Amino acid sequence: MNPTTSLFDLTGRSVLITGGGGALGSAIGLGLSQAGAEVIIVDINLENANNVVKAIKATGGVAHAFEGDLSKESEVEDLFAKIDKITTVNILVNAISAPQYRSSPDVMPLEDWEKTISHDLTSFFLTSRAAAQRMIKAGKGGSIINFSSIAGASALGRGSVAYGAAKAGIIQFTKDCAFDWARHGIRVNSILPCQFDNAGWAEFKKDPIRVKLVNRVISGIPLGRFGSPEEMVGPVLFLASDAASMVTGIAMPVDGGNLAMNPGGSIDW
Repeated sequence: MNPTTSLFDLTGRSVLITGGGGALGSAIGLGLSQAGAEVIIVDINLENANNVVKAIKATGGVAHAFEGDLSKESEVEDLFAKIDKITTVNILVNAISAPQYRSSPDVMPLEDWEKTISHDLTSFFLTSRAAAQRMIKAGKGGSIINFSSIAGASALGRGSVAYGAAKAGIIQFTKDCAFDWARHGIRVNSILPCQFDNAGWAEFKKDPIRVKLVNRVISGIPLGRFGSPEEMVGPVLFLASDAASMVTGIAMPVDGGNLAMNPGGSIDW
């Protein structure tokens, strides 16, 4: 194997993808399987997880599906107990994307705030803690990749206050874990996507009224389009692999230039 290509080889490693039944999680699962990894897909919807596993196996990969609400400590512990019986997790990709509860901060119900923080931040803590405990015990290091969002680095509005707070929390959580676990050879990084194609956005694009929001969103992405889920495979593979052996604690935008663009910026002058 070419020495450069081998940097991205995940043969002999196991990756756990939370939220793995979603658009991004499923693309990442297929991509990392093709890089040689054994893949564990966890989703709150077992059918979605099973569909991804079937697709991976159809290409000759090894994969397992589990169901779980990872905002609950007991379910995280149960999940890892099951995984321990079949493999050792070397790579964790937290790609959970829970339903958003949208409201202006002055009227947001506490229940909606707490649900958002629980699903979009606490779940990342619980799964990272469980994975890190096992990585530390194994003594071989590992990689944890947490999905934040451009909403964690800039305000999107549209009632996204709780979601934005959770995603900002992921960025800082990632940095603290990277610092703490570096001595164990565990690298922890976050990814900040812009809007990527999924079923929800597909419906918006068909709606004569909501398509205006689609166009507004695209106007803030210098590359001029939504991302495709397959375009997330490369960044995740990089952070998961030996190619990123000296990379930890970063917040990597995968956003078509969104965060590089000032809201008042223009190519016309």
